[in-house]
Amino acid sequence: MYPRGAMLYDVLRHVRPLVLNSARVVEAALQGDGLTVGMRAVLEMLAEQGPLTVPDIAERLDLARQGIQRHVNDLMALGCVESRVNPAHRRSVLIATTGAGTALFARIRADELSRLDRMAAGCTDEEIATALRVLAALNHDVRTEARQ
Repeated sequence: MYPRGAMLYDVLRHVRPLVLNSARVVEAALQGDGLTVGMRAVLEMLAEQGPLTVPDIAERLDLARQGIQRHVNDLMALGCVESRVNPAHRRSVLIATTGAGTALFARIRADELSRLDRMAAGCTDEEIATALRVLAALNHDVRTEARQ
């Protein structure tokens, strides 16, 4: 066994290419729908959280508000999201999925889960649950450091 910091460094060395290659796979799968990975992330956030403002989406995804606004504009052009009046703030509208956007994301998610179900076949469900806890804790701590 080697030092904790070195083990976590090795985790990050695996995560970096995993994220890059995952984005490539997702992007290829989305091409037929006219979506990008960023648009998919916004659609997922809205499908899971309900209507949000652009700044709220940006904060939750740790991305710039301007980039999120571009994704929202592109999703609106495709009829996947719509703006709604925000009763809490006159100038900051809520962005919500449309019926078409909800259906599209449900199909995308089902396809992704089907592919993922066949991956990491050598790992038990318990090992996957442990990996999830470790990555969530590491993400929290790195995110906290990044904001200092």
